[in-house]
Amino acid sequence: MEILITLAAGAALIVLGLFLIHRLNAQHDARIAAHRFGDPFPAVARPPGHSTRGSSGQAPGRRRTGIRS
Repeated sequence: MEILITLAAGAALIVLGLFLIHRLNAQHDARIAAHRFGDPFPAVARPPGHSTRGSSGQAPGRRRTGIRS
């Protein structure tokens, strides 16, 4: 009889955990749907003053550092 009660309690805890995870995923999905992540093509139109980096991959106005120049 104790084994049956233990199994029933374990099954109830598993069901409760599954329900909790389901609710948390639903809340997370709702937050993602409500958030606007940005323009679909941000590289096409950039704000003024935001240019791409040079061909060397370094930020403009900075020089290389290190032993070899």
